[in-house]
Amino acid sequence: MAGAVAERKVKVAEVSLRAVLCLLSALAAALVATDSQTRTFFSFQKRATFRDMKAMVLLVAVAAAAAGYSLLQVARCCVTAAQRAGGGGTLTSRALAWCVFSCDQALAYAVLAAVAAALQASVIAKRGQPELQWMGICSMYGAFCRQAGGGIASAVAAAVAAVLLAFLSAFNLFRLYGHNKTAGGGAARNGGGGGGGATW
Repeated sequence: MAGAVAERKVKVAEVSLRAVLCLLSALAAALVATDSQTRTFFSFQKRATFRDMKAMVLLVAVAAAAAGYSLLQVARCCVTAAQRAGGGGTLTSRALAWCVFSCDQALAYAVLAAVAAALQASVIAKRGQPELQWMGICSMYGAFCRQAGGGIASAVAAAVAAVLLAFLSAFNLFRLYGHNKTAGGGAARNGGGGGGGATW
């Protein structure tokens, strides 16, 4: 009974984190991708968009991919939960656990890398680079920088959720081996009866 309660809490935590990651990633991608501002300088119009900074283009691509991946994973978790509720007794295979673990790890690294690049670009946009005589652009494109800042803040929160999911998927994977090892030992002590324990 206690194991079932613990299993339910883990699943709820996983679905919640994946939903949060999906929403935050989608928000970050939307805020940065739709960010633009036009200024007039001596009768010339200059429009600033996220495409002017390669780090922002990378952030939009990674955030959109993270949102799509998280949505698919939420759907998978819901289908698995529905099968279990219907008495199907679907068990998570080690192959699937390894696949989810690998994808979650890759996603966490990709989101962290994109956020780090965007943060560095935003610092240069804000303060400039005096050593190279680069001036900051946020004094001229204030609205653009504020919206981009909101998108980066959402991406930072999404990165935290991605890291937590990486830990959770590692826990889900390695507990399969620990459970089987314990179950195998229990079967040996009981004279080998009852077969191996089920994997979650």
